[in-house]
Amino acid sequence: MNKTLEVLKAISDEKRFNIINLLLQHNFCVRALAKRLNLSEAAISQHLKVLREAGLVKGEKKGYYTHYAVNRDILYELSESLKEMAKQDRL
Repeated sequence: MNKTLEVLKAISDEKRFNIINLLLQHNFCVRALAKRLNLSEAAISQHLKVLREAGLVKGEKKGYYTHYAVNRDILYELSESLKEMAKQDRL
């Protein structure tokens, strides 16, 4: 699948979009994200799985918890891809 499409699909869900926005501000564990977004930890874990598979987030184990951060390189690549799409000439 086209990487741009995969990333867009991953962030097209409102809850995943909100997770990304929170993680852009600070690294959080599943429990902290669940509290801030008023979702279950299981739901957050499922959303993070989709985001990890798209390469948008990465986790770092810190003691008992895994703290997640946004892979900003993927967002920059998405931005460049969309810019290139917008530059295409009309027929």
